[in-house]
Amino acid sequence: MAAYEEQEYNKPFSLKIWAKIGPFLKKYKWSLVFIVVMNLLIACIDIALPLFQRFAIDQFIEKVSLKGLFPFAVVYILVIALQATMVILFTRRSMFIEMSLGKDLKRAQFVHLQNLSFSYYNTTPVGYILARVMSDTNRLSSMVAWGLIDLMWAVTYVLGVFAAMLILNWKLALLVMTVVPFIALLTVYFQNKILHWNRKIRKINSQLTGAYNEGILGAKTSKTLVIEDDNHQNFSKISDHMYRSSVKTARLSAVYISIIMLFSSIATAVVVAQGGNMVMQDLILLSTLSAFASYAVGIFEPIQSIARIIADIISSQANIERITDLLEKKPDITDTPEVIEKYGDSFFPKRENWEPIRGDIEFRDVSFKYPDGEDYILEHFNLTVPAGTTVAIVGETGAGKSTLVNLACRFFEPTSGQILIDGVDYRERSQLWLHSNIGYVLQNPHLFSGTVRENILYGRLDATDEEIQEAAKSVSADTVVAKLEKGYDSDVGEGGDRLSTGEKQLISFARAVLANPRIFVLDEATSSIDTQTEQMIQNAISHLLQNRTSFLIAHRLSTIRQADIILVVKDGKVIERGKHQELLEQKGYYYHLYSRQFEEEAAMRMLG
Repeated sequence: MAAYEEQEYNKPFSLKIWAKIGPFLKKYKWSLVFIVVMNLLIACIDIALPLFQRFAIDQFIEKVSLKGLFPFAVVYILVIALQATMVILFTRRSMFIEMSLGKDLKRAQFVHLQNLSFSYYNTTPVGYILARVMSDTNRLSSMVAWGLIDLMWAVTYVLGVFAAMLILNWKLALLVMTVVPFIALLTVYFQNKILHWNRKIRKINSQLTGAYNEGILGAKTSKTLVIEDDNHQNFSKISDHMYRSSVKTARLSAVYISIIMLFSSIATAVVVAQGGNMVMQDLILLSTLSAFASYAVGIFEPIQSIARIIADIISSQANIERITDLLEKKPDITDTPEVIEKYGDSFFPKRENWEPIRGDIEFRDVSFKYPDGEDYILEHFNLTVPAGTTVAIVGETGAGKSTLVNLACRFFEPTSGQILIDGVDYRERSQLWLHSNIGYVLQNPHLFSGTVRENILYGRLDATDEEIQEAAKSVSADTVVAKLEKGYDSDVGEGGDRLSTGEKQLISFARAVLANPRIFVLDEATSSIDTQTEQMIQNAISHLLQNRTSFLIAHRLSTIRQADIILVVKDGKVIERGKHQELLEQKGYYYHLYSRQFEEEAAMRMLG
């Protein structure tokens, strides 16, 4: 499995990067305000509790009296109950923000993925996309809902306790505060190291997700090729790399927290020892030392929490970078603002402004090279395809047959020159306008999880059952349905894996027919169908393509003899064009292709 080189994220910790998720938090600002207020109140109560302890020692223990104990107990219980209520309210609201923010981030990424161009999916493994949408999103939403709020509570508590200790006894307070500069220095030292290794972990996690995805989707192929051991070795390398990086990060965090705990323990011991001497010398009251000791012991856990949360926040920057990198990824093909204003976009189309399409297509001085390529695939190419014309594109595997179709469908755009639909540069109209008028049957068709009926219905969502059945019958897909136990309500499985490739092609062809497009594209659409089935749908194709512009990317040259124009592609270049008989008479590359294939098919029939 070839490794996909993901973008490196090596920026230092930056609030500007965190500010990028601000728009997602805006709609929850009042919930965040509520949580902040609750945490501030909870912190205030936590700060006040040792003062209750100091009061109790002074009033009840030192005086050996129970006078006033009942009202004290009532107030204390009410304060504890209030704190518990605020914790419940805070927890509920934090859970709401975690779930809602995660949902919003996932939805935003999903919507953005729908707008990205084909080239993004050609170069980006599915596993890397899934890691961003699922793992990174979950970690970030959890950090915002819990980590940042806990940090705010801890900071408030620590500052409040320091203030209380300064009021109780400033000399002891200064002893405790001596640990703060050391903690600050440690945080600065460790933050970049932790961030570096967490970025590496997120990157390896993407590779791991990709390996899982590829291993599951390709399980059948792996078994038939007997390459399970090779897959296992490749996966082990990635998982071992993940393990070593995770251990390195855990060690850094462990050292970080352990050193902080050491300083905390030393400070606590010094405070207790010094405070004990001061009590013996009657410099402070026992109740004051008791409250002070509670503060000294209790303050270091929030300080440790601050250190831990800061480390988590630092590491979470890698998640933000990966999520925002996806959301900021620009599609290679976009409509201009003027086009969107008139025709709408993919999610809010203004269909009332869409012109009806006839299907005239013209390549006018078109040159094209892929965005990451150096050589031109087409140079100064011209072709006029009147509406209703059938264009066949032939050539050996890998010759570049799909390039012309991808340009005509605006999956890619010309590097220079123009492609006109009905006499208008198709960049002056919306992508959705064009794509809604294209029926595309892929060589390896994709079916969605669900029933046969639902998959055909994707061609036109408002179609009736009668129209679905008619579309299936017109391409002989009804023969597939007849063999299924539940007919049109049969589940096709994930990706259609319960059907053969030929059966999936028939279903996808019925889906394209139901859409009733003005332009048809058949990409090796009959290559995986047996000869008998192919003959049935060839008759349907001849009828269905009447008065429609169509592009046939043909594997079997015998299927395109009636095409109006045949384009012969070799090494990414169109080297011949004409009708079937014209090309045979030229005795060029097409003639040799056709003759060789004719001989191979004849030999196969003899063997059969």
